[in-house]
Amino acid sequence: MTKPANLIFIQSDNHNRQITGCYGHAIVKTPTLDKLAERGVRFANSYSTSALCCPARAAMATGRYAHETGYWDNAIAYDARFPSWMLRLREQGHTVVAIGKLHYKDSVSANGFSEEIIPMHLHDGQGAIKNLLRGYDAEPPLNDDSKWNLYTLRSGAGETHYQEYDRQITAKSVEWLRANTKPHARPWALKIGYISPHPPFTVPQRLLDLYPEKDMPLPVRYRPGDRPEHPSARHLREIDGYHEMTDERMLRRVAAGYFGLITHMDEQVGAVMKVVEELGMLANTRIVYTSDHGELFGWQGLFGKKSLWEGSVGVPLLMTGPGVPAGHVVKQLVSHVDLFPTAIANAGAELAAADRNLPGISLFPAVEGKETARPVFAEYHAQASKAGQFMLRDGDLKLIYHVGMPPQLFDLAADPDEAHDLVDEKRDAGRAKALETKLRAICDPEAVDARAKADQRKMAEFWGGAEKLRSAEQIIFTPPPGVSSAEAWAIPK
Repeated sequence: MTKPANLIFIQSDNHNRQITGCYGHAIVKTPTLDKLAERGVRFANSYSTSALCCPARAAMATGRYAHETGYWDNAIAYDARFPSWMLRLREQGHTVVAIGKLHYKDSVSANGFSEEIIPMHLHDGQGAIKNLLRGYDAEPPLNDDSKWNLYTLRSGAGETHYQEYDRQITAKSVEWLRANTKPHARPWALKIGYISPHPPFTVPQRLLDLYPEKDMPLPVRYRPGDRPEHPSARHLREIDGYHEMTDERMLRRVAAGYFGLITHMDEQVGAVMKVVEELGMLANTRIVYTSDHGELFGWQGLFGKKSLWEGSVGVPLLMTGPGVPAGHVVKQLVSHVDLFPTAIANAGAELAAADRNLPGISLFPAVEGKETARPVFAEYHAQASKAGQFMLRDGDLKLIYHVGMPPQLFDLAADPDEAHDLVDEKRDAGRAKALETKLRAICDPEAVDARAKADQRKMAEFWGGAEKLRSAEQIIFTPPPGVSSAEAWAIPK
């Protein structure tokens, strides 16, 4: 029986699971996260449900997949039509506060929070509406190198509004913790949402100095001729305007900037944890850390996420606090949909009758050593995808099913870099079909793909129709509160 405790749920943005010290990375410096893993549990095989901000965050809030809720992309975001775990806690008398990035439609009480402090939601209340053209199979390729330049020109020394926002989030979190040292009637939950390590990978020089460019590793399978040429990967490169990756110095600079931002984010978490320890909260407070999705930073010849490769959909997940064994590793496959029942159990609250069909399970049995053999599922229906993509990992086998394109199958134990597509190499021996059968027990990929595009067309019509959206502003990345897109997107001289 899980003893009720407060919850500090820390969520970063864009953190590839493998780029963390406690997950075995030899270069990146994450002392705070490593300490959380030493004190508690590290989930070795944790996954986002969809490798993009809004659909991933909606799934964390609702405990449901995109095909259940219809929160497909960064223009159709969480709008409280489905209850959140935060609302369930608040309904039962718990204080639930958010500080920082949420990336929902907007701030309303039905989101579930008692209070939202300096929240970040959809840009201009619309989000990336130009990308809704995907619903018409008419998403235009970027021809201005804006996404390419986001990585190639902006990775390096400097400062962005994102890091300033991170520091504000830390300051507000510390302020809230100091004001809530007295016990509440019921355990409280504090959700802290950082924006790093989201690009641009611009970091203070002191952090960049930790990662000499010459010592940075080159990406996995980035070279033309070595990179994957599956139609979905080619389409993503075309839509986002990614060139061939042949400049090794640039790629090492991108890695250095990304690693530096991860260390910056780790420092922010460290500042919060220092106060948690000073206030003596560790005895009655559990801490959970995860990220909404990963980042490829050149892996597979791609920047960003927006795919179901491991670097894109694999996320760190750590838990520490009362009753959580120190230094324990859970190998069970776990997903962000598991966070809803876990948060409810953490507080000693109850699921509502409407929550009984949630696809996730509480992680506390696994934390206590009772692991469950189960598959894990993810999907993607948003920007730069020609058709719906669906992932099912079962044991070490990972299927990526593409509507209208060949499936892919990888054996992650023998091939962690996903270099050998067993379907393409004609070595799957019927295993891809077997996993597809299990996938179809979760959803019908073709029907879901059609529904996602229909919803995107409907939302596009709400904003004026396809013709109007062709001239809409292209969202490069969402500016933080109080910062205009022109200020945020300007490339420093």
